[in-house]
Amino acid sequence: MGRLFGTDGVRGIANESLSPELALRISGAAAQILSRGKDRALAVVGRDPRASGEMLEAAVTAGLTAAGVDVLSVGVLPTPAVAYLTSLYDACLGVMISASHNPMPDNGIKIFAAGGHKLDDTVEDRIEELIAADTPLRPTGAGIGRVRSAAGARDYGLVLPDQYSLTGTHERYVEHLVEATGQDLSELTVVVDCAHGAAAEVGPSAYREAGARVIAINAEPDGLNINDGCGSTHMEQVRTAVLEHGADLGLAHDGDADRCLAVTADGTLVDGDAIMAILALDMYEAGELADNTLVATVMSNLGLHIAMRAAGITVRTTAVGDRYVLEELRRGGFTLGGEQSGHVVFPRYGTTGDGILTGLRLMARMVRTGRTLADLAGVLQTVPQVLVNVPVTDKSLVAGAPEVREAVLEAERILGDCGRVLLRPSGTEQLVRVMVEATDPAQAQQLADDLAKRVASF
Repeated sequence: MGRLFGTDGVRGIANESLSPELALRISGAAAQILSRGKDRALAVVGRDPRASGEMLEAAVTAGLTAAGVDVLSVGVLPTPAVAYLTSLYDACLGVMISASHNPMPDNGIKIFAAGGHKLDDTVEDRIEELIAADTPLRPTGAGIGRVRSAAGARDYGLVLPDQYSLTGTHERYVEHLVEATGQDLSELTVVVDCAHGAAAEVGPSAYREAGARVIAINAEPDGLNINDGCGSTHMEQVRTAVLEHGADLGLAHDGDADRCLAVTADGTLVDGDAIMAILALDMYEAGELADNTLVATVMSNLGLHIAMRAAGITVRTTAVGDRYVLEELRRGGFTLGGEQSGHVVFPRYGTTGDGILTGLRLMARMVRTGRTLADLAGVLQTVPQVLVNVPVTDKSLVAGAPEVREAVLEAERILGDCGRVLLRPSGTEQLVRVMVEATDPAQAQQLADDLAKRVASF
């Protein structure tokens, strides 16, 4: 068996590579590793609206309870909400069932440790070793875990802290988001594309609670339509709706709402790099940007580095994946980080990327400054970037091939100081991603196409 965990949990086609049997084994092993030292451990379990999530939640719950862990089911909620509630309820672990921005046939399992933190590689390796050993815990009688919904937890003997047990989890998460916004947003009208995903209920609720006039689109999940031509991977619908309604901006989330991308009033895309630049300047001016440092991945555009350097802000780079951004944030005590794809992390308010909070903070910056989103985004001038996703049979083998490495070195020699090349296997799909940046757009496209052909030839 190859490594199960990718850059963001375990993903696969539901009921094929990600079967209920595998989900049960993953959750059972995670329970053994993460609940040690607790007489009565608690796990928070949530999911996005995919139809297969119902099946996988049942399997995950069976694995946790079979290992003696109580389960608090919070239903359909964004990934950052599950992480937040894992911390709030002092649970030993949290499990989110979602494949994020992936299409509906896929699903995934994301696991959080105590405090709502994503697992590091060492812990994931221990879980995989335990799965391979196939020696599950099997308590009996009163040792078997109990399962309750959040709303009914008090009634059935699953004890939660009094100050939280009477408050609905959805409402508590919305309250948390609004408190973290710090600004009345009643001046703004926003279009929100919920991707028929986990943001469909709490996203519009949070924006409205903060005062904004909200026009919600793609907020009717049926289990099959998640990410289907909508959300942060398909910005056309939110752009059209912003122009149609004359909104101040548009926001688009992905299936589990840990991402946020935006469009201006005239429909221009504002990606994660521009959002990070806007928010970094906001926090810098407020004295909230620790060590005047922003954490980003190697995929962020050179333009972000140039803009931040001009403002006196340092950019620290990590490998691709918000987990690596999170690790660097925790290691350095930094207060803002994220990815070009729209994952933005505010460690003061959460332990993972939170798309809804990102949208709220972006709007708060607009209100505080009285500036349009287009004006704020103008701080970032992007260097032309070409990204080509190349389907392959074995992404690790192709990415490490000597011929491919030599092709990358040759492209770097051609670019010199006027650009850069990044080639990496996808963390969630059988793809190799080829990225080229260059001050000359035609050169960037040509080099990216040439590298993609070399990769595809394997």
